[in-house]
Amino acid sequence: MKLDLKILLDNFGTLYSKQLCIDLDSKKPAEIFKWLVASMLFGARISEEIAIRTYKVLEKYKALTPQAILKYNVDGLIPMMGEGGYTRYDGKTSNELVQVSTQLLECCTGDLNKINDRAKDSKDLERLLGEFYSLGPVTIEIFLREMVGVWKKADPKLGKFETLAARHFKLPKNLRSWWEKHKIKDYEYRNLLVMLLRVGKNFVHKQRKFLISNV
Repeated sequence: MKLDLKILLDNFGTLYSKQLCIDLDSKKPAEIFKWLVASMLFGARISEEIAIRTYKVLEKYKALTPQAILKYNVDGLIPMMGEGGYTRYDGKTSNELVQVSTQLLECCTGDLNKINDRAKDSKDLERLLGEFYSLGPVTIEIFLREMVGVWKKADPKLGKFETLAARHFKLPKNLRSWWEKHKIKDYEYRNLLVMLLRVGKNFVHKQRKFLISNV
């Protein structure tokens, strides 16, 4: 496939945070926490559609601050998860949201920016985030992918889908340097990462459909 970067970014480069009307560029603690919640929803083995729908349910009930999550607690969050269709992981993810909210209020008064300030570099940032209950590599990767450019220390490695797409387009390993030479107006490096993620997922989806249709 020919790499028409502008078309690919137009079609696949919209940030998930933008879709959810989360303003990460503001660097406001409330907005960054919303993105963490969304990242935790995306991090489970569940469809993007269900994760987005569940986020919007939490938004409807104003359950997108650490304080609100603790007020609702697990018993209050589970029905919201069910309303969003997040039934497979409703109890597990509800508990994780409560635990992370508790930790964040205790260590940083609810401000994730303080985690970035404490980190020495990108690896240390990932380590510090990993100290939060249930935040594993996949969720941290999702979260940091769209924090690139917002937090200077955010520099996650490419995931499997981005790697697949990057190889398909024969992009160099030093992707960030390549982007600086080929960047498109009105787009950022994180848009490139999200585009590669979506394209990589599309490749895998098409391969699965092909295999199923030929069984």
